[in-house]
Order: sequence, then C-alpha cells, then structure tokens
Amino acid sequence: MPITNQQQVAGHAFLRQMYDDSYFPDHVVDQGKAILLRLCERIAAERPSDLESLYALTQAPTEELNLLDGEFVAAGSGIETVAREWICDEFRFVASTYGFKEADTEELTAGRDW
Repeated sequence: MPITNQQQVAGHAFLRQMYDDSYFPDHVVDQGKAILLRLCERIAAERPSDLESLYALTQAPTEELNLLDGEFVAAGSGIETVAREWICDEFRFVASTYGFKEADTEELTAGRDW
C-alpha cells in the first residue's frame, strides 16, 4: 500500500544523523530506513484508531531494529546511546505524522534492546 502523508514522509530524511556519521555504515542504515518506511506503509494501510493500536503496529519494527543491531555490530558499529535517541526521534516523527502527537516514545519502542 502506498504511504499516505506522502509529502511529509517523502520529504523527511529518515536517520539523517546516522548517514552523516561515518561510524554507521550506510548499507545498514539503509535497512533501518526501510524498516521505518514499512512502518509508515503499515500505518497507512491499517489506519490505527487509537494509541494502543499504534503501539501494536510499532512492535514489529522495534524487533526488526533489535535484529539490525547485530548487523551494525558485525560492521564495527552498533546502536548506542546517541543512535537510540535518533531512532526514537524517527518513531516520534512517524507517530506525529499520522496524527498521534501524544504518543509515548517508550511505548512506541517497547521491547527494544538497543
């Protein structure tokens, strides 16, 4: 399903800070960006009506990012403190873009081990 809010999402530089930092390999950051874009597609398709529904949709991408951390580590990097904040910012951006400005970041990324 195509992403709704296309202008906001298409104009957003997902994980820009990670691309700007040579510590994070672009090919792995690309995978993180793809995870976030799939989240946007899923929200557009399922149109969650409340925060609980939104939080349920963010569980799978959080788990995917848990696995992606292993790829960062294998490439000599990792999802560390600063990167955690950047990724959480992206989850907040997505929630806000789809009308959930009051979403709690801890709930959006519940289950993270990064």
